[in-house]
Amino acid sequence: MAAKRPHEDAENASHDAKRGRKGFTVGPANLPDGTHRRKVQKIKKDLIHKAKLKRSYARLKEREPVPKPATYTKPDSEPDEPASLELHPARQAMLDAPEEPQQENRKNGSGDPKRQRARKPKPVPFEREARQAQRRKEEAQARREAYEESNRQRQQKLDEREKFRRAMAKARTGGRNGQRKLGRESKILLERVKRVVAE
Repeated sequence: MAAKRPHEDAENASHDAKRGRKGFTVGPANLPDGTHRRKVQKIKKDLIHKAKLKRSYARLKEREPVPKPATYTKPDSEPDEPASLELHPARQAMLDAPEEPQQENRKNGSGDPKRQRARKPKPVPFEREARQAQRRKEEAQARREAYEESNRQRQQKLDEREKFRRAMAKARTGGRNGQRKLGRESKILLERVKRVVAE
């Protein structure tokens, strides 16, 4: 009878036992050479270094136990003196002083100016942008007002010109006998001259 073939799993298990542990991986295994791979290798080296440091520190700790820090203890040579119940003179003077003025100052908020903290103004987010936007709004408003004013003046001049044209046309029409009305025409021309001189 032929010999049985050994299982592949059993062979791999014995082979892995011979090789020992594989180690650990950091990052993906298929990184190309370059910045990312060097970064991953650096992280792995740092982790190994830290593990070695911890191991060596643990070994040192096992060999030499760390002494506990000494706590303060009173020497037995000094006799314990009972604490006196008298208050310090400055403290006694402070207690004897009247308390009402201090409380009033605190209530009114007019205490010592050194003790009062100057509050910083609350920070306004996008303050500079808000100022610029406000300035642009004001400029646009000024341009709009100037445009409306120029339109109003233009319309006023057009109305005056139309009024003058109608008045002149009316004055040039002939009277009953076909003659021009010089009285009306002269008044209109006089007004026109006054307006031109005023400008």
